[in-house]
This record gives sequence, structure tokens and C-alpha cells, in this order.
Amino acid sequence: MASEAVKVIVRCRPMNEREKALGCKAVVSMESARGQCFLQNPAATGEPPKQFTFDGAYYQEHSTEQIYNEIAYPLVEGVTEGYNGTIFAYGQTGSGKSFTMQGVVDPSIQKGIIPRAFEHIFESVQCAENAKFLVRASYLEIYNEDIRDLLGADTKQKLELKEHPEKGVYVKGLSLHTVHSVVQCEQIMETGWRNRAVGYTLMNKDSSRSHSIFTVHMEIYTVDEQGQDHLRAAKLNLVDLAGSERQSKTGATGERLKEATKINLSLSALGNVISALVDGRCKHIPYRDSKLTRLLQDSLGGNTKTLMVACLSPADNNYDESLSTLRYANRAKNIKNKPCINEDPKDALLREYQKEIKKLKAILAEQMSVHNLSGRRALSGSRDVLSLTEKCVGKVVLHLSRYSHCIFSELQPLVSSCPQDPTASRTVQDTGGISGGTAGAEVAVTAEGISLPADQQQVLARLQMLEQQVVGGEQAKNKDLKEKHKRRKKYADERRMQLVTALQQSNEDSSEWVLLNVYDSIQEEVRAKSKLLEKMQKKLQAAETEIKDLQSEFELEKIDYLSTIRRLERDLMLFQQLLDQVQSLVRRDCNYSNLEKIKRESVWDEETSCWKIPQPLIQKTRLPAVPALPQPKPAQKSPSAESQERTVWCYFTLFYQFCPISKQ
Repeated sequence: MASEAVKVIVRCRPMNEREKALGCKAVVSMESARGQCFLQNPAATGEPPKQFTFDGAYYQEHSTEQIYNEIAYPLVEGVTEGYNGTIFAYGQTGSGKSFTMQGVVDPSIQKGIIPRAFEHIFESVQCAENAKFLVRASYLEIYNEDIRDLLGADTKQKLELKEHPEKGVYVKGLSLHTVHSVVQCEQIMETGWRNRAVGYTLMNKDSSRSHSIFTVHMEIYTVDEQGQDHLRAAKLNLVDLAGSERQSKTGATGERLKEATKINLSLSALGNVISALVDGRCKHIPYRDSKLTRLLQDSLGGNTKTLMVACLSPADNNYDESLSTLRYANRAKNIKNKPCINEDPKDALLREYQKEIKKLKAILAEQMSVHNLSGRRALSGSRDVLSLTEKCVGKVVLHLSRYSHCIFSELQPLVSSCPQDPTASRTVQDTGGISGGTAGAEVAVTAEGISLPADQQQVLARLQMLEQQVVGGEQAKNKDLKEKHKRRKKYADERRMQLVTALQQSNEDSSEWVLLNVYDSIQEEVRAKSKLLEKMQKKLQAAETEIKDLQSEFELEKIDYLSTIRRLERDLMLFQQLLDQVQSLVRRDCNYSNLEKIKRESVWDEETSCWKIPQPLIQKTRLPAVPALPQPKPAQKSPSAESQERTVWCYFTLFYQFCPISKQ
């Protein structure tokens, strides 16, 4: 399987009103013919600018239409052939990512990559011959590390991220919507865009507070010359990332600050994945550090053709952010993917549609053949009866015509003498009724021959519904549309070849010092060597400056990491002290009174990125019941003892009554 590097282009927007009001200067310049971008350090104007080379460099005067036709067109065309594709915009907040992906309606040349991809897909679908397509769309966002369906009934519902050994990473419960035209795709995009989380910051009044992914799922059904069926599946991910932010510049507080923290964490995880993929010594790729990197796992180092659009701000006060973006983009172009056509997917819905369509057509053809045969038999029988009736009527008319003059002469005196019978008109009406009934019977037979029973109508309705879900080949005979499609593809190929030639020429110029040149004079050799020496000195100075910048950035990142570690340690100590105080208040019969046991029973869940801890339980202690002891029986007194006791009691009573002490 051949590998293919991730395509990376860079785009710089014009100065906005805020930057103009602050008096900012442009520090970004580009050479589009060679795909080179230059960034000048505003604090060291005497040093040469930093140089980066990409697959394309587009400055302020370039439109989104030009970017799409030159770079994005081949990738989207590959999706219609069965390859997976991903286009995502990367950069700081307010650098023009959403403008590049979504665009504006007016002027039309600034229409975004996403709507242009819709037009391209359905143009290819309509021009395709001997092929059918099932096109579906989904739209999700990652807000505060929670996945939401922007096209679902409840856009606030959190969805789960799952992984299948064959399907890979997918979102459980994400809605898929079948689309048949560009208009339907644009309506879905606008619906999702209205449901997406946006907010105001100092750098952008409509700042995206979430990462959004619009995915076009395609299933392609073709029949080759031998009559064999072939099925392919592809998907196009159109990703609009939220921008990295600095709280000091955006003025984010409260909920905006929380959103910015989550955005920066996910973008940092994306940068770590890019760095790990480029570093050949790294054995572990941290895809699981963020839901964004898990969803883009196949796009970075997997089976996908990927295009990264790095968006820059030209202002000097955004120099650090622009440099960080260019460095990440420069690393990303070294990522190797292994795209291949996805043939015969097991979970293809179009395969089920084609099977059901063939089955319904067979059922309908069988029922129609049987019904037509019975209809022809009924129709031929009715025609035989009709011909026999016509023969009989003809004979009767002939027989009556022979005696008509005799009958008329005999009945004429009687008719003239009798009053007119009103049933004469009724006879005509009855005749007309009979003839009308005969005609009605013929119509009924005819209608019976072309009508469909209820079960056939259901089969036909189901067949039409399935065929409406599938598109393709509507403009297969439109020569103008086909020619336009070929011209756009040819233009993209020519532009790619021009860029490759320019890069090769640049590499040859940089390596000309290796070649042994022949000079006509010493002066010519001195001039050539002096020019070459000056060029090498500039490169050496640029390399030394780059080393210093990297060392300073490393120190700053180290300080940042250390401060983060100290903050986390303080938070950990606070929680530990609170826990120590609260633990003594926990009931002894609760399972949380033994925290060490709770820690041992807790398990980390990779899917949800959280701990699964035991539920609090109250275990009441009950002592075992004591068995009842047998009660001693009272001793039975003898009659003599009872009489003695009564006698003593009587003496005691008398003594108490007559005793002088008792009277006192």
C-alpha cells in the first residue's frame, strides 16, 4: 500500500479593523509560486525572516475559489472514487478558519470549502455513467469535550464515542440524513450552523466555541463490462476547529474561559499527536488524550487523504501564535497516510438497497406477467362473446327486414287509431342503457387489464421510494458539464505539477554548491563563490536564530509546565485535606468509610475518560436474636402452709389495729 504525505497549505487573511486601530504591522509575506511563507520577528528586524515551505501558500489577494480548485479539488474527486478524505482548518482564534470552511455567499468567489465540496460531489455524481450513489450527511460538534449532534432532535444531548474492530471509531446515536442535491446539503449545513456554539471575545465577535465536523458519507455501486457488481464506500470529513486562545488577548472569563481551556487542551492533544507521528522513535500515539484526536485518528496516519489549511493573522502582535501555527503545520506535512479504496464494505446500506430493489422488481415482473396473461384471457373471452352476439343480432335484423313491409302495412291502421305509447321513448332509453352497459363492461375489462392490485401498488411504492434514495447519472449525456468537470480536474493537475517543478528548482538552487562549476576567469569564480557564501551565511544565521527561538520556547514551555504542576499539586493538597476532614463524618456502616478499599475497586474507563467508582452503600449491622429461656414454674403451696400463712396474716392485722403505737 503506497503512502501519501498529508497535504498542508497556509493562508493569511487581511488586517481586520481591530488590528488597524491598534496600528499593527504585517510580519507575514508569501511567495505563492513556490509555496513559501516568510515570518519576520518584529523584535529582531535585522535578522532574516523565518522561512517555511508548504504545498501551497495563499496571501490576502487569493480567494477561496482558487484554493479549492488548486488544492482541495483532487482530494474531493478522490472521495467520489472511493477514498476517504479530510479537510481541516487549524490556527489561532480569529485567523479565518470558519471563513475558509464556511465562507460567505457574496461574493461567490469567497464561498467556503464546505459548500464547494457539495457542488463538486453532486457534479461528479450526475456525470457518472453506470454508477449509483447513496449520499448521506451528518454534523456534530465537540463542545467542552462533549459530543453533540447538531442535526438531532436534542442538540444538547451528549453522545458516546465507540470503537469497532471493523468500522473504527464512531459516534453512537449520530443521525445520518440522506441528501439528493446541493440545496439539501446547504440546508443541513445552515441548520447545524445555527445550532453550533458561538460566543463573543475581544478577538472575534462570532468566535466558534466548539470543534465541528461535517461528514459526507458516500456509497458507490457500479457494474463493470462483465456484469459484475462492485461496491465502494467513502467519507469526507470537513472540520472547522475552534481557535487556540490566550486569556490576556481574548478577555475570556467565566464560561468563555472554561470553553477556552477545553479548546486549548484538545488542540494541544492534536499537536502532541502530530509530533508523535512525525517522531519515528515514538511507539505510542496519544489519540485517546482527546475526543477530537480520536475522531481524527484515521485522518492522521490512517486510511485517509488529508488536507490541512493553516490560517494566519498578519499582525505583529500575533507573531507568537503565527509562529506556533507554522511550526505545527511544518510538522504535519511529514505525516504519512496510507489511503486506499474502500471496496465491498460489509455494513453498506446501498448493498441492501440494491438487493431489495432487485427483489421488488422480480416480484413486480412476476405479478405483472401472471396478471397480463389472465387479463388477455378475459379480454379474448369477452371479444368472442361480443362477436357471437353481433352475428345473432345480424341474423335477426336480416330476418326482420324481409317482413318489415308486411308488418308495417298490417300495423299502420292500428297505430294511427291508437294513442301514442309513452314506453316508446323508454325502449330507446333502455336500449341505450343496454348498449351503455355493454360499453361500460368493455371499459371495465379494459381497466381490469391495466390496473394494479393493492399488493402490487405497495411493491411499486416501495420500489420507487428506494430508487429515489439513490442518485447518479442524471447528467451523464450532458457534454458541457462533463467538459467542465474535465477542465477543472486538468487545471488542478497542472497547478500541482507547476508547484512540484518550482520546489525542485528551489532544491536545485540550494544544492548548487555541491556541483563543480567551470569558470572562464578568476573574477567570475570569486563573484559566484561570494554570492554562494552570502547565501550560506544567511542560512546559517537563520538556523542559529531558529535554535535560539526553540531554546527560549522550550524554557517558556518548561516554566508553563512547572507552574501547571505546582497548581495541580496545590489543588491535590486542598482536596486531600478536605477529604481528611470529611472522612471522619462518614458513617461507619457506609462502604466509603474505607477509602483504600474504594480506590482498589475503582476502574478507569477509556471510552468515557472517567473513573467508575462503587456506589455508596449503607450496611446496617444486626446482632443475632437471643433464644428465649424457659420460665421457672411457681412452686405449689400445701394446704397446711396456706392456712398457717392466713393465720399469721390475721394476727398481724389485729396487732396493727389494737397496738397503742399504731393509734398514736
